Amino acid sequence: MNEKIRIKDIAEKSGVSVGTVDRVLHNRPNVSKAAREKVESVLKNINYQPNMYASALAYNKSYVFYCIIPKHESEAYWEEIEEGAQRACEARRDFHVDVKMMYYRRFDSDTFVKKCKECLNANPNGVIVVPSELEITKKFTDKLHERNIPFILLDSYMPDLKPLSFYGQDSFCSGYFAAKMLMLIASGEKEIMLMKQTKNGKVASKQQENREVGFRHYMQDHFPKVKILELDLPLDGDKERYDEILEEFFVSHPHIHHCITLCSKGHIVGEFLLKTNRRDIQIMGYDMVERNAKCLRLGSISFLIAQHGFMQGYNCVDTLFKAIVLKKKVDPVNYMPIELLSKENIDFYRRTQL
Repeated sequence: MNEKIRIKDIAEKSGVSVGTVDRVLHNRPNVSKAAREKVESVLKNINYQPNMYASALAYNKSYVFYCIIPKHESEAYWEEIEEGAQRACEARRDFHVDVKMMYYRRFDSDTFVKKCKECLNANPNGVIVVPSELEITKKFTDKLHERNIPFILLDSYMPDLKPLSFYGQDSFCSGYFAAKMLMLIASGEKEIMLMKQTKNGKVASKQQENREVGFRHYMQDHFPKVKILELDLPLDGDKERYDEILEEFFVSHPHIHHCITLCSKGHIVGEFLLKTNRRDIQIMGYDMVERNAKCLRLGSISFLIAQHGFMQGYNCVDTLFKAIVLKKKVDPVNYMPIELLSKENIDFYRRTQL
């Protein structure tokens, strides 16, 4: 199509007024069926493609997206997500897009509910949320649906909530893959250790639960005789307490040489192994945060599975931008790659690469 075609030209070809063409282009009411069919026929014949970028810039509106995520330490997986979200805002600064972060405490549904209420009171244009328990999160997302506020689920996929989109790994496949990679180096072992961080018997997310399901499926299918010894490091513990628990465990289980954790805290075990000079033991974990990377380079972590938190944060904001500002259709489910890092390739991994 000729890019210089005007609404006036479309009106002339259709035999209708300029105002009618404008209402059809913007899907507004008060257009007769016959007139709409005439305009749509012309648009189809000339392969009309609206310049949504130009329209959005001309509108000169500001957009605020809220991102509700767990409170976290510096250099954690969630910090990567924040960095990605902010970078997406910078990339769309001409459109006056901003993202505001809100934090709730894991295992504390009251703080999640409180932040959700604050978010609703702010009436944002779109929301990114790392869900809490299904029923609690549903009360929030139902209100978002009532107000026609699009939202994206991050990290844990709950299709019953009917989000605009989802970003995260296929957690079952991720756990299955983790077991497969671990057993490439631990196939001769009779026991392996599974480190978990829990509170009141629960791990931090549905994603970790599903990873463990995938992990155990692989082990049952391929290594049913290998004993999986669980070690719980309480979520609210400190380094001194962790060291005591780990020392007791490894003294009691001298035949353990390989461990795995399905969260981003592999460095807790990795740093302990380095400090106590246990060079014959390794742990496999998740997420390319700096403390994990250091242990990987020094050999106490065997592999890391990366899920590109930066790109998840970036894509969540960019997807809201495309759907809300540019009125484009977006993919409802977006699984992130399952990337395996070792000390040989970690220095080539770019967590902030676009």
